[in-house]
This record gives sequence, structure tokens and C-alpha cells, in this order.
Amino acid sequence: MRVQVAIIGAGPSGLLLGALLHQSGIDTIVIEQRSPDYVLSRIRAGVLEQGTVNLMDRIGLGKRMHAEGLVHGGFNLGYRNTRHRIDINKLTGGKNVMVYGQTEVTHDLMDARAAAGAKTVYEAENVQLHDFDGASPRVTYTKDGVQHEVQCDFIAGCDGYHGASRAAVPAGSIRQHERVYPFGWLGVLSDTPPVAHELIYSNHERGFALCSMRSKTRSRYYIQCSLDDKVERWSDQAFWDELRLRLDPEAAESMVTGPSIEKSIAPLRSFVAEPMRFGKLFLAGDAAHIVPPTGAKGLNLAASDVHYLSHGLIEYYQDKSPAGINAYSDRSLRRVWKAVRFSWWFTSLMHRFPPHEHDRGEIGQKIQEAEIDYLLGSTAASTALAENYVGLPLEV
Repeated sequence: MRVQVAIIGAGPSGLLLGALLHQSGIDTIVIEQRSPDYVLSRIRAGVLEQGTVNLMDRIGLGKRMHAEGLVHGGFNLGYRNTRHRIDINKLTGGKNVMVYGQTEVTHDLMDARAAAGAKTVYEAENVQLHDFDGASPRVTYTKDGVQHEVQCDFIAGCDGYHGASRAAVPAGSIRQHERVYPFGWLGVLSDTPPVAHELIYSNHERGFALCSMRSKTRSRYYIQCSLDDKVERWSDQAFWDELRLRLDPEAAESMVTGPSIEKSIAPLRSFVAEPMRFGKLFLAGDAAHIVPPTGAKGLNLAASDVHYLSHGLIEYYQDKSPAGINAYSDRSLRRVWKAVRFSWWFTSLMHRFPPHEHDRGEIGQKIQEAEIDYLLGSTAASTALAENYVGLPLEV
């Protein structure tokens, strides 16, 4: 088989890239190692920047998102048992975010690709990338015991942190930067109404907590935990009791609890691989970078990568110009590093660090408290937070 672009990974970044290229008449195939059900079962992000919403609208997939998604013009910071609202709409001149789960985004993209009859392979085994540093890149995989080969002009590696794409890059060609945080998040998904209309990020002496949602009837809650903690140690009741202790009295009193339908512990890390282009292979999304979920940037960074990559590939095929693909890595990384900085800063601001951590201990804790006090009392500082939270502009 021959296509113009082979896309590795059927998560939101791979499917969004496929939709944008298909819209412009570019022939693609999406190759995914997992089943569709597995892809849709992954519980991930739920806050979309305006740029991500615009991309979904651009490919005609905004109808369900706008009907079911929740538009938020602000969020709350919990501090010293008091809730403080950050009015992102006012501070950014009218911008908002949309709460619409990554699972729903993926579902919309998956259904649209199937309806368009675009080529997609699920449960592909032994996916390997070949000759992407030469004139004839290709991808091989095994499906139902049969070996297949796809010849292409370009390969887009959208298959995540553990995928085959970044692993195929020679070690000497890539620089990897990583920061592993000394705590994780214990998360619970429940079919209960959210405790508040907008998200609550809580800084508490017992540790960070986050009250989020997926819809008006489904909530997603997190509490900071140690890296060696185990899900088995937490009954539903123990989780709800601990969460209440980390919230302001009004939120704690009004919270509706219920049985968890998913419970897991996730480590937090900042990770960037650069560059993001290697010959005719382009990395996008989690294959190139990971951010802690505190700032809700993971899915949105993947979408911004796809924005730049799709522009470059469309320009290559329609205008016969390589300018866009040549600029892809630099353009993406400028935005990536700004989001990494913001996610690191917000994580550092809201969590309790072990005493042995650099610049922590008593003086670090006092500095954190002073920074929160400054943030809550300064329009300039609150504006900087709001601008980063709604998402920095996507360059054309």
C-alpha cells in the first residue's frame, strides 16, 4: 500500500491530524496498536483551550461538543479554606475554555474517520518505522498474522510516550529533558454531579486537590498522594473523606459522593524530546512531550502540534513549499516549552513538596504562600495565569 502520510497512533492527535489532512485531500492511513475499545477506555483530559475547540469546528466536528460541552469563563483557587475565583473571561478579553472529555473528542474523531471511509488499522502488531531519514520512508506491521508494508512520503508519530515512533529515532539524534515530580495524583471518576460549576484547584496543608468534571452528571476528582501509594489502600469512603478535608467548607459540605467507576494513581512528570522532526518523521503529542495535568495542557499541546504539522503538510502538497514542514519543530517547541513552564509553575504553586526537595522545606513553603498571596491580590499576576490557562495563541 502507498499513501502520502502514514500516521502512527489513533489517539486524538493522530485522528485530528488525519481529519485535517483528509479535509484537504491528502491520502493518509492511521495505524494503531490497540483496539478501538481500548483507545476509548483511556480516562484522560477534559479541558479544551479555544484553539483546540476551533480545530474541531474547522473539521466540522463541533456540533456535539458545543451541545454537551461546558463553557467555563473561570476557575477557582482554594487557599486557606477559602475559594478565590479567577475570571479568565474578563482577564483575557472574552476567552473561555470548554470542558469536554478527551474520550468524547476521540469518539467524535473516530466516528468521523469511519464515516469518511478513511484507512485505519487497529490492533496492528510489531509496528516498525523504516528509512524515514531517506527518500522512501515506510511502515511495517503485522495484522492477523499477516505482514503489511505501507510506503509513504512522510510519517507522523502520534503514538504516545511508549510508542514506536520516538523509539525509532537514533539515540544520538534526540535530546530528552525530564523532571519527575515527587508525588502522584489519586483520581476517582464518579457518576455524581460536580461539587461546583467550575474547577477547583486547592492548595492545602494536607496536599493538593482538584475538583473537575466531565459533564453535569459525571465528576473527576484528584488528591495528591505519595509515589509509593497504592489504589488498594483507598476505599471510596476514605477518598471522599480525604478530599473533603482539602476543600473549603462550602465545597466539602455540598459534595455529593457515590461509588467510583474508575480509580487510579498517576505519576507526574515534565518531559520534552527535541527536535520533533527527523528527516521525514514528525513527532506530535505525547510522543514528543508530557506535562503534569495541573494546567490541562497535554491534549491541547497535542492539538497545537497537529495545527502546525497539518499546515506544513498541506502547504507542501498544495503549494509545493517545504517551508511549513521545515519550521514545524521550532514552531511547536516554542509553544511546548511555554506550556511546560506554565505547567511546572502551576504544579509547584499548588502542591506540597517533601522537605528534602530543593528550595523547599520551611523557606520554600513560605515562598509558595507568598506567591499565592501575591497572585490573588495582583491583577497583573492573575492575568498572566489566565492567559496561560486559556491557551497561548496558535500562530498561522
